[in-house]
Amino acid sequence: MLKFFLNSNTKGYLRGLEQEFGESSNAIRIELNRLEDAGLLFATLSGNRKYFSANTTHPLYHDINNILKKFVGIDKLIERVISQIGDLEAAYLTGDFARGTDSQIIDLVLIGQELDSQYIDQLIHKAEKLIERKIRTLILTEIQMTNYFNNKPALLIWKEDE
Repeated sequence: MLKFFLNSNTKGYLRGLEQEFGESSNAIRIELNRLEDAGLLFATLSGNRKYFSANTTHPLYHDINNILKKFVGIDKLIERVISQIGDLEAAYLTGDFARGTDSQIIDLVLIGQELDSQYIDQLIHKAEKLIERKIRTLILTEIQMTNYFNNKPALLIWKEDE
């Protein structure tokens, strides 16, 4: 499930997943139980809801995460765009992918001072053709990122010195 394994901070409960995916609660329950039995998901109770999240200590977690990054095109995005931008401090996915939902649009937030937006646009245009998804970019400072995305999902995909 992209929801849990792309962004390890994502949590979900049965009825919420039923609404989100438009599937029957029974089908979702069966899959959640299988993933929990396999140790890939943790379950915690909060009130009368059972919340699920990825078990990041499972030996297969990082492999699944890497496969999903390749499926989405994040690996190519990092290789073709992010690694080419000088003075970049960090890069985040926001929007649908940060919530763990597949989309044809990747919302990418680039953190840095005085980034060359024309050069970034050229790199993005090339990457869009390669991964066959639309990429929307937003360039912010770290302070702006904190203010704009406070309590909203954001998935760090690259950080300076990593």
